[in-house]
Order: sequence, then C-alpha cells, then structure tokens
Amino acid sequence: MFLISFLISVVVAAPTDLLSIGFNIETVIKVRANLLQIATHSWEIGTALESLTELEWLSLSVFSNTFPPPTHLGLLNNATDVRSIATQIVQAKPADSLPFLDGDGAVGDPASVGVAVLLANWTRPDLLDTSISQAAAGQLQYLLQDAPRTPDGAISQRVDQVQLWADFVYMAPPFIAYYGALQGGDYGSNLLQVAYDQCRLYRQYLRDDGGLWRHITLGTGQDSSHWGTGNGWAAAGMLRVLETIRLSQSPFQFVEQQANLTSWIQEIVSAAWSFQKPNGTLYNYIDDDTSFADSSSTALLASVTFRIAALTGDFTYIPAANRALSVIESSVNADGWLLNTVDPETFNTPSQPGSYSPEGQAFVLLLQAAHRDLLKLLFLTRA
Repeated sequence: MFLISFLISVVVAAPTDLLSIGFNIETVIKVRANLLQIATHSWEIGTALESLTELEWLSLSVFSNTFPPPTHLGLLNNATDVRSIATQIVQAKPADSLPFLDGDGAVGDPASVGVAVLLANWTRPDLLDTSISQAAAGQLQYLLQDAPRTPDGAISQRVDQVQLWADFVYMAPPFIAYYGALQGGDYGSNLLQVAYDQCRLYRQYLRDDGGLWRHITLGTGQDSSHWGTGNGWAAAGMLRVLETIRLSQSPFQFVEQQANLTSWIQEIVSAAWSFQKPNGTLYNYIDDDTSFADSSSTALLASVTFRIAALTGDFTYIPAANRALSVIESSVNADGWLLNTVDPETFNTPSQPGSYSPEGQAFVLLLQAAHRDLLKLLFLTRA
C-alpha cells in the first residue's frame, strides 16, 4: 500500500499539460476487489494477475527497467497476492494436464497465467521445490509441441480446430517470451524468437489494410469484424513481448524484431483512435457506427497508448488516450464496477444490467498503471 500511495503522490506532483490525474486510490481498490471477485475463466485470471503485477509490483513487471525479477524480495516488492494465486493454480492443476488451467477449449488462454507462475517459481522460498517449474515447462511444451498449428507455424487458439484469434497474442506469446528471458542463452533467445514469430504470424493472418485486426480467422465460426477488445489484446500482447525482449540478456540480437513490434503496435493504436468518438470512447466494433460504445476496449487500448508513448517518446496519440481515460473514469460507478462494457463471452452484445466484465475490471487497472507510469516518467525527466 505504501508503494501505491507513493506513486499516487508522484502523479499529483507531475506535470499535467499532457495528461490528467487518473483514478483516485479508493476507486482503484474497489475495482481491484471486484476483479478478484468475478475473475473465474483462465484468461480472466491471467489478465487479473498481469494487472496486479503492473499496478502493485511495477519493479517485477516487464515495464520496469530491471529484469529478471530479484531472487530475494523486500517488503515493498514481494508480490504476495500474485505469487499466492499463481501457486494455488499450480497446486490445483491435475497431474495429467499440461496446461495450467482448463481453457474452455482454448489453447492460449491457460498460458495467460504463465508469467505469474514463472514469477512465483523465480521467488519460491523452497529452492528444492520443482513443482512450479515443472508446471511451467509442461505449459510451454503444450504450446510448442502439442497444440494445433497452421502449416507455417501459427499456434491455434482453439483445441478442436486450427483457428486464430487476436486474443491469443496477449495470452501465449508473453509467456513464451518471459520463459525465454528467464532461461537466457541460446535456448532463451530461441524462445524470444518464437514469441516474436507468433506475433508476426498472427498479424499476417489477421491484419487488414487499414491497420486494424480481424477477430477470428480460419476454421468454423470466423469473425472478420474489427473487434475492439481483440485489437487491444493484440497490441497489448505485442507490447509485453517487446518489453520482455528489450530487457532480456540479448536485446541486440533482436533489433529488427523490436522495431517491427513497435511499428505493429503503433499501427493498431493509430488506426483505432481514428475512429474515436467525441466523448473519448471506442465502439465495440471499432469502425462500425452501428455498434455500441465499449469501455473495455477503450481502456485497454488507452493503456497501450500510454505505454508505447513512454517507450518511444511519441506523444501523438496521448490526447486520444487522455480522452479515453476521462470516459473510463466516468464509466466506473461508486462501487468500483466498470459500466458500458461488451459481454466478453458473446463479443457482440453489451453486458447485461447487473453483469460486469472481469477483463474490463482488469483493463481499468492496466490503464491506471500505464497512465501513472507515464506521469512518473514525465515528472522525472522534467524535474
């Protein structure tokens, strides 16, 4: 709590000519509590764990300037909640299962908890306990050896057919990259390349000429629309891979890959904000005015925009992200629930009254963390 309070104080003191202040700490606490209450599916839990890491334990995330995480954790960076949940997941995993969790038919979704599991393994108190590392190795094996693929190597998002979803880019490649960064050496570099290649292949299959990504391609039940959350998943996933490569032991082996990932993230950001409505929102199908306003994708894409601006120094789309932040602030009610979200399981209908989006709750925390960190950067560079 001290760490969060300190960073909030930095935000208040920082220059605000480009950025607004963001959420107050009371709202953040409520959003967090609600998220942990309703996150049950594998991808929801994985996104929750990543949002907690970025919000509460910045020094342990890929958006810090230190990597890998320290062997010994202090009082202010012990990631107790993230490590506890990740450890419980491993302990509950059936012995005959390679994926961490039941993915409800999805290949990539269980891997979304993988970075948290690797963090838990890296900082485990009992160095003789190999259960967490074995679970992580099993999940990696499933992705790289057992999961269905396209002929050119794109890992399927679905178990029952070869099908590519934009969502996959947030779920699996960041885990593969993080595993590689922790391993180091030639094997680690190979995994970093694999993570990059998955992003490249998914973009090859899903990107349209305008820069936005289609949601689902190949197989039965394709969705050629430019789903807002899908574009957010893709951009945010590539961003995590980019940052993992950048902070790895071998970033100079991946100069071209880093440049490509940066460009691919920016093309989604640029295309998405060109359809932003005057009040700051994006529609569920970004370029479809017959769709409806969706706070989930708006929050996620705003978080990516703040993060990529911090990395590149290009503030072109900060005004758009700032407008998005404003509408997200007004969309979180007094109880800490994000309203006006898409139903994350139908993709094409709003959440029903009294029903809330777990991933939307996590996106609010990701947005808060990204915005806070950019403000902190501005404060430090202008001081």
